[in-house]
Parts: sequence; structure tokens; C-alpha cells
Amino acid sequence: MLMFLGTKNALGIDIGSSYIKSVLLKEAKGSYELEQFDLHSLSPELIVDGSIIDSLRLIDSLKEMIKKSRTSTKNAVISISGHSSVIIKKITLPEMSEEELSESIKFEAEQYVPFDIDDVSLDFQILGPKEDPGQMDVILVAVKKDVINEYLTVVKEAGLNPIIVDIDSFALENMYGINYEIEPDKNIVLLNIGASAINMSILKNGVSVFTRDSSLGSNIHTESLQREFNLSYENAERLKRGEPVENVTQENAQTVIEAASEEILTEIVRSLDYYRSTTLQEEISEIILSGGCALLPNFVSLVAERAGIETKIAEPFKNIKKSRQIDSVYLEEIAPMMAVAVGLAMRKQGDR
Repeated sequence: MLMFLGTKNALGIDIGSSYIKSVLLKEAKGSYELEQFDLHSLSPELIVDGSIIDSLRLIDSLKEMIKKSRTSTKNAVISISGHSSVIIKKITLPEMSEEELSESIKFEAEQYVPFDIDDVSLDFQILGPKEDPGQMDVILVAVKKDVINEYLTVVKEAGLNPIIVDIDSFALENMYGINYEIEPDKNIVLLNIGASAINMSILKNGVSVFTRDSSLGSNIHTESLQREFNLSYENAERLKRGEPVENVTQENAQTVIEAASEEILTEIVRSLDYYRSTTLQEEISEIILSGGCALLPNFVSLVAERAGIETKIAEPFKNIKKSRQIDSVYLEEIAPMMAVAVGLAMRKQGDR
């Protein structure tokens, strides 16, 4: 959403608190081909609650990832999320042109943004006219400038040229648009759960009608395993991924993971209930789950059971061709974690 100078074939880079995920796509005959992808683990103290705590080590990690991938592409598209630094609201305004709204957006946004309006970058997308004559729906986005600048500085220092800063939820919508058929009048939930954030976006007719970020994530599972079995962070992460750890059975680990999932599940249900309460109890057809949590054993069925909605794991590369050098087995293993990066890699100059 937040545009800078752009060009084609940029690296989509999703900087999370546990991993950096990168994807490079090229357009080929009306579709996309995956040229390269990478998943690079981060120490847990580098990014906390969406804020960069140790920029020097994060820059080193980005440089290491770029070197390993041997990419010559310098242009990058990055994204931001976070309930404390990103505001996304669907608002109703008098009908006007995009040019008119560009001039008045600062004034219109002041009543919806709980920060000093001069401290945020603003963007918007007109969704279309409402049934009420003379009114239109608009998605308003406000992001704290200091948070954007933190990420831009790190990416530039790593030797990349950041051309677009997007929002995680919108990147997920891009990923959905290329890989899934849009079914009229169906409400689809895109649910991305990483280490420290939940991004929820509800689409109707393929267009976002509700977004919400929460500062919960799979770090809850790691911390619970550390406490319960007196483990290091690294061993708790291994156990969470289903790898063997001395003196702990997978069965005992799964019991702890499922108990820790309760807080995340409660937050998901609360967000869905809030959406229904604002839309005359509209039915939700399906949840598409991405992020590291999607890889946890039994987590998909826990979401489906608690939400009462059919839940499927995201397939962000479903309609994307793979070049021959791609390790397709590894790609399939980590695919749900790459959903945001795929959506970012699709962005190009002139998009809204």
C-alpha cells in the first residue's frame, strides 16, 4: 500500500521475529514462475513486538541471506504489521474521486487514527460505492513513520533498495488472488500466524472487508515448552517442529503445545465474533491458514474445531510454476510460512 519508486522483479522479503522469508518471482506468460526462495532463522531478541531491537545483527542476517541466495536483484518489497504501529480501518466517506481523496485523506483520517497525524504515513484504497447514494467504502491505512524508517534503514544498510512498503494482510490477499478461485459472496478468512503476530484478513468477493492484527503467536508454544521441560530456546523450537529432544516425548510436548494454543484460539474466535457482530452475522465459508503455526501438528484441526469453520493450510505456490533448480520437497515443507513473501514478490510499480 505505501508506495516508493518501483520496478519489476523485486525480492519479496517478509521480516518476521523468528525468520526472514524471501521470494523472487518472474512473470511468465500471464502467470508467475518461482526463481528462488529462502528461509533464514533469526535470534529471538532481534525483533520484539514488531520493533527492531538489534538492527546491526538484523542487517548481518539479511546480508547473509542475500549472499547465500546469490541473487543479483537489489530491489525489495517489504511489509509491516502490528496492532500498535499499524491502523487499518474500513470507513465510509462521501463519494469522491481518488484525486480528491488524496488531497483530503489527512483530514479524514484524523478522527480514526489514535496517533499524531504528522507521525504516520497514510494510504487508502477505495472499495466502491455503498448502497446509500453519495457514500463510498474506503480502506484507510496508517503506519507510524518511525517504524517504517526502522525497517527501511535496515534493508538499505543490507545493500537492498526498498521500493515498496506493504502491509502483511494485503500481501496475503495478493497471494490468495493468484492461487485461489474467487467465489462470489463467500467470506474467506486469511489467517497468518507467525512467531509473534496474528494477521487476519476477511475477503468477500476477493476484496478485503475486515483486517485485524494481534500480538500473539507461536512464541507462546516455545515459551511453554521451555518452562515445562526446562529447555533452551533452540531445543524448545526443535521440539515444536517435531524433532527429537532428549528426555521429552513428542506426546508430552504435544500436550503442552495444545494447552498453549488456547490463547491463540481464543483470540481467533474473538476476532471472528467481532466481525460477525458488525456484519449482521454473515457466514464464513473457509479459513486458509498460513505462517509457522500452520506447520504445528494438529493445529489446523484445533482451529477448525474451535472456530466451527472448515480450515485448510495455505498453498502459496499452488499456481506458481517452479524453475528446475527449485528444491520442491523443501519448498512444500515450508510453503505455509512463505505466504506473505509470495504476496510481496507480486508487487510492482503502479499497484494500489
